[in-house]
Order: sequence, then structure tokens, then C-alpha cells
Amino acid sequence: MDELFFEELELSSPKYKLSIKSSAPFRQGEHTGKMLIAIEEILLKEKPNLVFAHGDTNTALAASLVASKITTTSSYTGRVIKLAHLEAGLRSFDTSMPEEINRKIIDHLSNYLFPPTEIAKKNIINEGISNVHTIITGNTIVDSVYQNIILSEEKCDVLDRFQLEKSGYFLVTVHRQECVDNKKRLQNVIHSLGLISKNYLKPVIFPMHPRTKKMIDMFKIIIPKGLMIIEPVGFLEFLQLESNALLNLTDSGGVQEESCILNVPCVTLRNNTERPETINCGSNIIAGYNPKKIVSSVEKMLSFNRGWKNPFGNGKASETIIKYIINNEKSDYVY
Repeated sequence: MDELFFEELELSSPKYKLSIKSSAPFRQGEHTGKMLIAIEEILLKEKPNLVFAHGDTNTALAASLVASKITTTSSYTGRVIKLAHLEAGLRSFDTSMPEEINRKIIDHLSNYLFPPTEIAKKNIINEGISNVHTIITGNTIVDSVYQNIILSEEKCDVLDRFQLEKSGYFLVTVHRQECVDNKKRLQNVIHSLGLISKNYLKPVIFPMHPRTKKMIDMFKIIIPKGLMIIEPVGFLEFLQLESNALLNLTDSGGVQEESCILNVPCVTLRNNTERPETINCGSNIIAGYNPKKIVSSVEKMLSFNRGWKNPFGNGKASETIIKYIINNEKSDYVY
């Protein structure tokens, strides 16, 4: 799926692409372990002075562990690699999520922490992390949305392609393992989407993640009327679908933020969020997996005024981060 992003945003192809998969979703150790080995080879070859870890994926965790481990063996390698974490300090306080484990470990290993908001910075302080550079930067997702929303309008005709009207549909994304790997939860979510389409006489557009499709087929879940299942779309097309939806339903942290930035109401299909700023500003609500709660949450969000203020920055997070690193590092090679 990532190839779509590089192509439509006209980005250079990555120098390295690991293409690592685990034999099963629960094989987190296998997945991370393979990445540790592959990333170690790359860092020893490239010899960077600083590594950026962005977010809370297993890739970010593996890169952080390798950078830190190489530094502990500097007497052999001659390398001291500093670590910077973008999206530092995010916490759902749910350690059953692999992402929560990842983001906490990365924060505690880092030399530079770039929390997007004051809440994220407080989480860092509350965990006793000190003697590191910590500055609030806003989130780079704001940079990306601001830079690409106009481009998406110029290059995409996704609404015409699917015969959709502005504010005439709901958009849903579901992919997290705590939902799609749980038969009851996934059934409840799919059933809820059917009820929402029926209640509002509007289609629910569902760009289905391969993992979600696999589990729906495995669990033999019947797709109700009103759901329009489509293939995953690129970033620009997804921006168009997000920005023109009546409401977005998601289990993605990024979509919670993007909906807030785009001024579109959001209902989160989880029991918690590491983006509490969206709840506080009124752009989002936590619905969990109960159909009645999901349906009532949609009704509630549609009754709200959309005049919230975006809490994630002014679209200059990337510039702020790079300037800070340059001012604090004498290195001329940042990887």
C-alpha cells in the first residue's frame, strides 16, 4: 500500500525497503526481531549520527533499539547514534496495544523528544523522563494535510468516480488488531455501519484494509446493505474522502487527527485514544464497539457545531524540528 503514497506525492523511492512480514499477527517478536537485524546492517553501513523514529510502529521501535544498542558498543563500532522521536509522549494508557509499548520504549531511549501538544509533553514529564531535549512542535500530519489538500482537489476525482456528494456519505476505516482480530467486535462494528447507513439513508464508504478483509472472510461476516466496499486508496484520494464526508468513523489515530484538522466530525471505534486533544476540542468521541453506543455517538457528533480549533499546530512542525536539530547538533549528516 505504501507504493501509492510515493507515487502520487511524487516522492523519491526509499533507498532501503525491508519488506519484512511476520508469519502471524501475534508474532510480534519475530516481526520486530527481523527488523532489528535488517536495520542494524543499514545503520552500520550508513553510519548516521542521528536517527529519527516517527510514530509507534514496530519499525520505529526496531530502529530505536538498534540505534541505542550500537551506541552501547561504540568501543567496537566507533559510532554514537542519537535518537529523535517524532510524535513523542502519546499515550492511550492501554498496554494491551502493541503501539503503546512501542511508543513508551522509544521515548525512554530518545535524546530528542518532539511531543505534538502540551498533553503529550506532560505524559513525558509524568514518566520521569529527563536530561533530554523536549519541545512541543505540533504534529507533522498538519504539515502534510495543509500541503496536500489543495493538490488532492486538483488531482483527484474520487467523489465523481464513486458518484458521491459532499457531506452525502460516511467514511470508515478499521484495521487495528484489537478490533479486526476479535470476531464479536468486528461483527458489532460492521452491524453498526449498516444501521448508520439505514438511519441516515446515506452510503458508508469503506476502503477495506487487506487485514480487515481477511478477517471478515475468515469470520464469515455478512456485509449489510449500505456499505460500499472499495479497495484501499492513496493519500490524496483519502484526503478527499475524509474532507468531504458527513462524518468519519475510524480506529486510526491518524484519521482522528486528520478529521480534526479538516473540520469533519469523528467517531472513534475503540475504547481509548492516544489523541485526547480531539476529545477535548469537541471533534471526536470514543464509541467503543457496542452498536448502540456507536449509533448514538454518530447522532451526538452530528448535532455538534464544527467550530473547534485544531490543537495540533500550524503546519510548521517539520520546519521547527529540523531547525532545532540543526541548532543543537554539530553533525552535518542526519539520517
